[in-house]
Amino acid sequence: MLTHIHIWNFAIVEGLDLPLEGGLTVLTGETGAGKSILLDALGLALGDRADSGVIRHGAEKAEISVTFSTEDAPEAEAWLREHELASAGECIIRRVISAGGKSRAFINGKPAPAASLRELGEMLVDLHGQHEHQSLLRQDAQRRLLDDFAGHDRRLAELADAWQDWREKQTELARLRHAASERDDRLELLRYQVQELEELALAEGELAELEAEHRRLANASGLLETGQRVLLTLDGDDPACAGNLLAAALHDVGEMSETDPQLAGVTELLDSAVIQAREAASELRRYLDGLELDPERLAWLEARLATIQDLARKHHCDPAELPGLLPRLQAELAELEQAEVRAGNLQAEVDAALARYRTLAEKLGKSRRSAARKLGKAVTESMQTLGMEGGRFEVSVTPLETDTPAVTGLERIAFQVSANPGQPLKPLARVASGGELSRISLAIQVITARDSRIPTLIFDEVDVGIGGRVAEIVGQLLRTLGEQRQVICVTHLPQVAALGHHHLQVQKTAERNRTHSHIAVLDREARVDELARMLGGIEITDQTRSHAREMIERAGTPGTA
Repeated sequence: MLTHIHIWNFAIVEGLDLPLEGGLTVLTGETGAGKSILLDALGLALGDRADSGVIRHGAEKAEISVTFSTEDAPEAEAWLREHELASAGECIIRRVISAGGKSRAFINGKPAPAASLRELGEMLVDLHGQHEHQSLLRQDAQRRLLDDFAGHDRRLAELADAWQDWREKQTELARLRHAASERDDRLELLRYQVQELEELALAEGELAELEAEHRRLANASGLLETGQRVLLTLDGDDPACAGNLLAAALHDVGEMSETDPQLAGVTELLDSAVIQAREAASELRRYLDGLELDPERLAWLEARLATIQDLARKHHCDPAELPGLLPRLQAELAELEQAEVRAGNLQAEVDAALARYRTLAEKLGKSRRSAARKLGKAVTESMQTLGMEGGRFEVSVTPLETDTPAVTGLERIAFQVSANPGQPLKPLARVASGGELSRISLAIQVITARDSRIPTLIFDEVDVGIGGRVAEIVGQLLRTLGEQRQVICVTHLPQVAALGHHHLQVQKTAERNRTHSHIAVLDREARVDELARMLGGIEITDQTRSHAREMIERAGTPGTA
C-alpha cells in the first residue's frame, strides 16, 4: 500500500508531503489545478522516462520519494529479498531529476536502474487509464489474473514441477546427443591414450624409486672408486689407516689409564670409535660388494624415464600425476562407450516426463476455459451498468503456436472487449477510449479483487463521458473495491467523490507571478464545500451545500478524512 508521497520542485509543486491511507481516496480540483501532477510524479517514481522539463522553474533538480508498506505485497517482498533490498516490510523509492537531464533512482537507499523501478512498481501499483503502468494490458498479467480467479495455485505448482523434470531430462539428453556427434573422434583418442598409460603401468610412487635407481647406476663407477678409497682409509693393511691408528691409540691410552684412572673415559670413547670404524668399514664393504656396473639396466631405466616424460608432456601434466590420470580417462571412455545405451534409456524418461506434463497441462487448459467463460460473463454483465450497454468482454484461451512445453501451460490468455454493440472483439490494449478502458478495468478489478496481487489501484479518467446513475455505480464499485484494497481515483464527478473514504483536493494559487499547486486533505465541512463546487460551479448556494451534505451522508462516508 502507498503510505507517503513526497514531491519537491516538480512542475508547479514546490513542496508536498502527503500521507495516504487505505480504502478509497478521491482526488478532485478545478480543471487545470494540477490533478495529473500527482500521477505524473508517481509515474516517474515507478520508472517513467525522466525529462528535465518537469523541474520547477528556477530549481536545480526535482525529487520524488514514495513509500510503500509491502506487508500486503508478497511478490514485491520476494523481489526485494532477491535483490538484497528488503527493509522490514517497507519500501522507499526515490527519483532525482537534475537540470542537466540526468536522473538517479534509489530503492531503500541503494542506487537502482529505471528498469528495476518499473519491474518493482508493477508489483505495487496499477494505474488504470495510463497504459504504461496498467498491468491488465500485459498478457502475462491477464493469464495470472485468470489463474488466480480460477484458484489454480496447486495446478500451476504441479505443472511447474513436471516442466522442470522434463527440462532437466531433455537438457541431459541434448548433452549426450551433442557428445555423440564428437563421440567417434574422442573415443579413438581416448582408447589410444588409455592403451599407452596401461602399457606404461606406472604405479603410485614408482617414479621416485626409478629416479633414485637411475642416479645410483649412472654414478656407479664413481661410487665404486670413492668407496674403495674410503674403505682402505678405514680398514686396510697400511699401519696408517684409521682403524689401525685408532687401535694403537686405544692400546696406549689403556696403559696410561692403568697409571691414572682419570683416563678411563678416554679409553671408553676410543674403544667405541674403534668399533664404529670397523662397523662402518664392514657396511661399506657390503655396499661395494652389491654395487655393480649394469649398462643394460641403466639403459632400461633411461628409456622408461624418457617414456614417462614424453607422456607427461603429451597430457600437459607433471610426470607424478600420470598414475591418477589413467582412471579418469578410463571413466570417460566407459561413459562414452555407454552413451548410446544411456541416451536410449533417457529418451524413454523424457517421453514419460513429457506425457506427465501434457496430462497436467491439458487439465489446466480445460479449467482455464471454464474459468474464462465465467469471468467473461461476469465482466460483460458489469459493463452493462457502466455506460457500455451492449458491450462484451471475453477471455480468449488459445493454444500456443509452438508445441514446446512452457512452465505456465500450453495456452495464450488474452482479454478481448467490444465496448459497443455491433463492434468486433478487440484486445483490451486496443480499446480506443481511456474512459472505457478504465471502467472495464474497474469491472475486472471488482470481480477479481479477492485474487489480485497488486495492493494499490489508481484510476484516472474512469468517469470520462458518464454521469448520473452510471457515475454513482462507478463510485459504488470504487468504494467496494476500496474495502479490499487501496484505491486512488482522480475524478471530476461529485457522485464519485462523495463515495470516497478520504478526500484530497488539488488547489492552485498564484503569488508574485509564480504559480503553485498543493494538495489539501479535506475534513467533513471542506468536503461539503468541494462537492458543492463540483455540483454548482462558481456560485455555491445553500441548496448545493445541502445536496452535497446529503450525498456524503447517503454514501456513509466518515465525518473526517
